[in-house]
Amino acid sequence: MLTVSKLSKTYGGKVPYQALTDIDLSIRTGEFVGIMGPSGSGKTTLLNLVATIDTPTSGEVLLNGENPHHLKRSKLALFRRRHLGFVFQDFNLLNTLTIKENIVLPLTLDKKPLGEMEQKVMHVAKKLDIVKILDKRTYEVSGGQMQRAAIARAIIHQPSLLLADEPTGNLDSKSSRDVMETMETINTKDGTTMMMVTHDPQAASYCHRVLFIKDGQLYNEIHRGENRQTFFQQIVDVLSLLGGNDHDLSSAGI
Repeated sequence: MLTVSKLSKTYGGKVPYQALTDIDLSIRTGEFVGIMGPSGSGKTTLLNLVATIDTPTSGEVLLNGENPHHLKRSKLALFRRRHLGFVFQDFNLLNTLTIKENIVLPLTLDKKPLGEMEQKVMHVAKKLDIVKILDKRTYEVSGGQMQRAAIARAIIHQPSLLLADEPTGNLDSKSSRDVMETMETINTKDGTTMMMVTHDPQAASYCHRVLFIKDGQLYNEIHRGENRQTFFQQIVDVLSLLGGNDHDLSSAGI
């Protein structure tokens, strides 16, 4: 469903910087794929290119056979809104809106009927166990609840691909585990395809497979078996070989 071919990104300036070089990858429908690597390795650049937040220097991104980078601005905005879901480290919820209003925002922009919005928001709120906080403001709920609300907003329009950038980065270990279990459940039960950038081995251990990037190039790939604890340890081992800053090698317990 997602195919990335010979994807490269060079940032201009007095000294051009090659962020990504000839990346090839594919993600099948229903897969949950993690992207890891040291700071500056290019993992967020890759996510931004797939998300159409940034444009490639060369190569292509195909989502269900369509290259969104070839679309005009108005159609690109529509494509992004209808086919992609986004979950960020800092939640990106609007403080002026209630949790419920935040969640239905994609449907509001698409001018969906009020009844349909009400039905869908209750459906995702029950799924994510946040019905009790729907009428609260963002400053009245915990970080974990805010991230679950952000996930609800990301999936309410049933996107083809859910993109997550460090979704547990601002959460404590229990909230991180809750959020990752939520994402795993959505992936398993709804078949939602997911691509997640993370530096946290615990979060990555919920994925089906993890791709490692170093210096803008694919370095390694490992697949999860039956045992998540074993997969977690394999992730830590690869990260230790990759090197990087201390926070890149988070040793959070499983």
